Amino acid sequence: MRKWGVMVSLVYAAILLGLLVPAGVLLGGEHGMLSAAFYGDVKGAYAEWLLWVPVGMLIVGQVALLVLSVDTSQKKLKPRSPVVQTAVVAGMLFMLLTLSAFFSAGVAVYADKFLDKIPDSGYWLFGAVGVIWALWGVVFYQYLRGKTEIMSRVVNWLLRGSVLELLIAVPSHVMVRRRHDCSAPVATSFGITTGIAIMLLSFGPGVLLLYKKRMDAFREAGRERHSPMG
Repeated sequence: MRKWGVMVSLVYAAILLGLLVPAGVLLGGEHGMLSAAFYGDVKGAYAEWLLWVPVGMLIVGQVALLVLSVDTSQKKLKPRSPVVQTAVVAGMLFMLLTLSAFFSAGVAVYADKFLDKIPDSGYWLFGAVGVIWALWGVVFYQYLRGKTEIMSRVVNWLLRGSVLELLIAVPSHVMVRRRHDCSAPVATSFGITTGIAIMLLSFGPGVLLLYKKRMDAFREAGRERHSPMG
């Protein structure tokens, strides 16, 4: 199952970097996909260090959830350990969804003026990231503590959260496009691509869990066939 986890992680990273990042540039920019300027914008996006912060979080989140899925299926761990690790990863992903929904709703209501209100210093943003991440981590820890099938519950939360975030980001993007706002589409395109990315991310652990259940069923059937009572 570890090999499957590595394969799923590589495919996810390829989709994220090769499809979703260009899609976000297309949604937030002014140039069509066939124009040379669009490819210049994509190249410029890859060169921005700030882009790699959420991209790195998404890839690390995918790998971490897959590793946790494999570990909990291969051996029995102390109950508290996987709960804390899963709560930290899930809190990080829901922090991204929360910020995406917040910025999308903000520019939908206040247009470009909403972005103008944001301080130039990045300290407040990193502080907000830390606070929201911690809050979601506590929520998930309290929710998952003492529960069984932890990863299945987290996957369900991620799917529902990404759908809810897209229900905010997509209409917001339509609104700012119709108003011909200047900078607001960047925020809404980030919200759309983040929601899709986390929705896709949740399928990785889900696939491994389904695979594990199928393999467990085969093993159980094999033991029953070879048991003396059978």
